[in-house]
Amino acid sequence: MEFFDLSEAGQSKKYAFKCHRKSEAGRDIVYPVNAIAFHPIYGTFATGGCDGYVNVWDGNNKKRLYQYAKYPTSIAALSFSRDGRLLAVASSYTYEEGDKTHEPDAIFVRRVNEVEVKPKPKVLPNPAT
Repeated sequence: MEFFDLSEAGQSKKYAFKCHRKSEAGRDIVYPVNAIAFHPIYGTFATGGCDGYVNVWDGNNKKRLYQYAKYPTSIAALSFSRDGRLLAVASSYTYEEGDKTHEPDAIFVRRVNEVEVKPKPKVLPNPAT
């Protein structure tokens, strides 16, 4: 997933989030990202992919903040509540591996802890070193 800003100033901030990947037998397996939801208070964002994981990201610090336990199948949709205390996760096989037996579709609503979505303070380099 890559953040695009076509402005001249935005080019220096360009960054690709390498999310929903795993290495297997020396090869990188990249899973599609199906859903993105921005936290209404902190501006961090969650991604849901065909790997069945939901990751929370701090876009300013370019870091993953949290990864929730794996869901039964692909993540098809995500949405934070207005106050940011709940996250709805739709788990539904999206046929990325063709027609096969899969877990039934389900919707999960989970409480969100602040530590999972609140960005960490940006650490500035020490000019004395």
